[in-house]
Amino acid sequence: MSEYPALHRVSPKDSVAVALTDLTPGQTVALAHQSITIGASIQAGHKVSVRPHGPGDAVVKYGAPIGRATADIQTGDWVHSHNLASALEGDLSRASPDIGLNAPLPPSPSGPVIKAYRREDGRVAIRNEIWIIATVSCVSRTVQKLAQLAMARWGTRVDGIHAISHPLGCSQLGDDLCATRDLLAALASHPHAGAVLLVGLGCENNQLDPLLERIVPKGEGRIAAFRTQAVTDELETGMSLLAALVAEVEQDQRTDCSVSDIALGLKCGGSDGYSGLTANPLIGQMADAVTGWGGRALLTEIPEIFGAEALLLNRATSPAVYERAHSLLQGFRDHFTAHGVAVYENPSPGNKAGGITTLEEKSLGAVQKGGSSPLVDVLPYAQIACRSGLSLIEAPGNDAVSSTALAAAGANLILFSTGRGTPMGFMVPTLKIASNDKLKAHKPNWIDFDASPMLHGEVRAEACRNALLEHILAVCEGARTCAERNEERDVAIWKRGVTL
Repeated sequence: MSEYPALHRVSPKDSVAVALTDLTPGQTVALAHQSITIGASIQAGHKVSVRPHGPGDAVVKYGAPIGRATADIQTGDWVHSHNLASALEGDLSRASPDIGLNAPLPPSPSGPVIKAYRREDGRVAIRNEIWIIATVSCVSRTVQKLAQLAMARWGTRVDGIHAISHPLGCSQLGDDLCATRDLLAALASHPHAGAVLLVGLGCENNQLDPLLERIVPKGEGRIAAFRTQAVTDELETGMSLLAALVAEVEQDQRTDCSVSDIALGLKCGGSDGYSGLTANPLIGQMADAVTGWGGRALLTEIPEIFGAEALLLNRATSPAVYERAHSLLQGFRDHFTAHGVAVYENPSPGNKAGGITTLEEKSLGAVQKGGSSPLVDVLPYAQIACRSGLSLIEAPGNDAVSSTALAAAGANLILFSTGRGTPMGFMVPTLKIASNDKLKAHKPNWIDFDASPMLHGEVRAEACRNALLEHILAVCEGARTCAERNEERDVAIWKRGVTL
């Protein structure tokens, strides 16, 4: 990162700047028209005070408070957990001066054309796969064995044959059971699954028939199911049903579709001090481009919006959307406090090592993934998103749970920013975007794209934006992500109820 300036301030209002290289005591660095003498060793990605703060003073980054000083802070001091604390409380403000002013944007007719699969219900898929779904944990190994056998036999005839296994489906009651059933039904309805084989046990709470009733129809011969307790050899039965599904799915062909037909899932994990400067704003610009063409962008990780809620609430397209968003955000806060957990019990140790101090700071950086488009819808967990524009999806911040929720909501691919790195992938192509060039160089088998040029000036930032869009279009037309090549396909269901 030697080409970077030493400091970067996101907003002229900010009272801190981010170090873009390691700084040493006594070093003098320039920031706009100011000369700053560094008071302590400061790692790249961490914050430097650009003006004095007293105890209780607001510390500002992204043009908004990220907490309050807990000690005297001088210009040039390192600002982190030793002198900065969250100011978040349990109740969420209802102030929303812009509500009702954000009409949904009319789509542009000029979205790029992509070669993709048009499904019977009109939705578009960028993969043509067969998904083998377990109704219950008892048959998780069975669906994994079937996927392995089927890929070895027929893997060249379709884009993939993959298992969805999980630890739930039995010993669940009420809403908790319904959430598991709805999530699996939403995944089974996904357009990437050209066909689905549902594998049950027989005696589980998550019975096959009510699950089948919730799946969006895929056409004749595209959904099969059986109960392993009812057959002599479950592998023989499964392979027989899969043979028929492969014969159907392999006939599907890519045809001309538009980017306006796709949905982007927006996700960050293992964030660092650069995430809010490079990768997340870059993802937000991709979200704005796709929604501008009439497509969908899906944002979740609700606890990682705490402290930045106004940036979304003020973009609601109607009072009804505002109320649903406010209720969802406040509901998560209430859930934390009801369990005796402070709403600011975040960032993670890895986030802090990378330079993020408070949840407000993490959230203000994270919500940039949602771009600047109006908020058009708010959806419960495991519901499929249908409206063009930006939608907020109910799910926690956990990487596997929230990414599974994005896939279930209909995301065709997930743009996943990271400053620390993670190998995880999910049921839809997951494109890993590094916030810094060191991560891309260190983990080239994990990282698909480097967002660090976003700090190199507008010319290189524009080239970076164009390159990522081209990469997204290539993935839409079949190019595989690192996670796909590494066969990383995680599924995690949000468990909230009692277990018998």
